[in-house]
Amino acid sequence: MGERPRPAAPARPSPADGRARPADGRSGDQERRSRARAGLALGIGAYGWWGLLPLYLVLVRPAGSLEVIAHRLIWSALMLAVIAAVTGQLRRLGRAFADPRGLAALTGAGLLLTVNWLVFVWAVLNGQLVDAALGYFINPLFSVLLGVFLLSERLRPGQWAAVGIGTVAVVVTASGAGSFPWVALTLALSFGFYGYIEKRVGGHLPAATSLAVETLVLAPVAAGYAIWLGVGGGASFGAAGPGHALAMVGLGAVTLVPLLLFNGAARRLPLSVVGMIQYLAPVMQFTTGVVFFHEAMPGSRWAGFGIVWLALIVLSAEGAWHAGAAKQVRAVRAVRAVRAVRRPRPGP
Repeated sequence: MGERPRPAAPARPSPADGRARPADGRSGDQERRSRARAGLALGIGAYGWWGLLPLYLVLVRPAGSLEVIAHRLIWSALMLAVIAAVTGQLRRLGRAFADPRGLAALTGAGLLLTVNWLVFVWAVLNGQLVDAALGYFINPLFSVLLGVFLLSERLRPGQWAAVGIGTVAVVVTASGAGSFPWVALTLALSFGFYGYIEKRVGGHLPAATSLAVETLVLAPVAAGYAIWLGVGGGASFGAAGPGHALAMVGLGAVTLVPLLLFNGAARRLPLSVVGMIQYLAPVMQFTTGVVFFHEAMPGSRWAGFGIVWLALIVLSAEGAWHAGAAKQVRAVRAVRAVRAVRRPRPGP
């Protein structure tokens, strides 16, 4: 004789009757709003951190740009290796290094990121922070063009208008300054191509693993340069006092913390919201350059920045309108699909 059947557990009320609640007592909408608020805070923290980075770089003077980048790579690599060991990601990291094709692509991405860092640090230490901010303002427009020429994406009229306005801004800025805006364009190009490689190759890897490979592969070169600089007596690390040495070591945390904040934001927020928050960093850098570093802002420079901001407004407005239109289309299709399911089928 088999076991006596156990009485069935009482049915849990469905969410539709208004009595059910998640285990933590919050509804689904409240949970989504909470995630969105957390994501917004993390995103603002990441881009705000990047916006304030020039103020931190003042602490590493009198180190030169190459020495700063070398120590940024060294200490970032050490921190990433520790994080990988603590989180059990060493095996995944080893597999990434064992893939020749992926390793070559991530090495290229690491070189582009290093160039971007080097030019940015040089700009901060040499009174060109406003030009660096211009580069990060231009970057979204350049990324749109990369999508056209490298990913065969088709631009909508509003996007073409934004790109055209941005091109005019670069011409106005260059003609007014009397020199080629190489800082701005190098930053936009290097970070744009870095994002392209990440999209094409790094998508199958977590962001932390991808960044670890890009950093660790270049860390030996950075360490060799730092040792050579120290042996030759040209290093400021260790010669400019303990406070300066601590600031140089802190470059690792200054590099990684905003990236971790950004990863948390990207997982909680729509891409369109993240795209809007990204303008916070160059706005803060521009303000720092003008207000705190007292960089020159002639009329032509103001005109160039004004045209760039107009291009970004057009790009953002067009993107928001397109996203809203696409959402409406999806909603209409969903309603039609539900009606099609509910429609009674004709009898035999």
